[in-house]
Amino acid sequence: MTASPASARERKRAAVGTAVFAIAPATAAGVVPWLLTRWEVEAPVPGGMPAQLTGAVLIGAGAAVIANSFVHFAVEGIGTPAPFAPPTRLVVGGLYRYVRNPMYVSIAAAVAGQGLLLGQPKLFAALGLGAIPVVAFVRLYEEPSLARKFGAAYEEYRRNVPRWLPRLTPWRAQGAESSRG
Repeated sequence: MTASPASARERKRAAVGTAVFAIAPATAAGVVPWLLTRWEVEAPVPGGMPAQLTGAVLIGAGAAVIANSFVHFAVEGIGTPAPFAPPTRLVVGGLYRYVRNPMYVSIAAAVAGQGLLLGQPKLFAALGLGAIPVVAFVRLYEEPSLARKFGAAYEEYRRNVPRWLPRLTPWRAQGAESSRG
């Protein structure tokens, strides 16, 4: 069964809601690291320039993945990443074909990147501590909610796309969903 096309109003509401929700990852990947480090560089940076370059790449990649994921929530899911305004369609396109949680992974990459760029080990400790509630939320709330809402489509997706470590090749759903993304 194919879902009816979303109205312009639904798409606009999804885009605005997703943009507002950007506050959450901006806080996790920007405000919290700033509060912990004031973005001061430890001198000398452990690992030197190669570590700092790797950190810069991780920050940039993390920002790009978050932006891409937000677009997919608004356009493909016709909703937001926020639990109080979830998508009306299962989001399985774009980077979601490689990993089920690209936003969480990209936030972690951005924080780790800041740790490398600034030479601030405390960001790695914060990342480890922050992963505990994220993993609990995903396993105890998000996945069961998606299973209830999207049923067999989500179960197929979950069987084929890993939670945290990306696949090397994109997954394509069987049937009507395979043309997305």
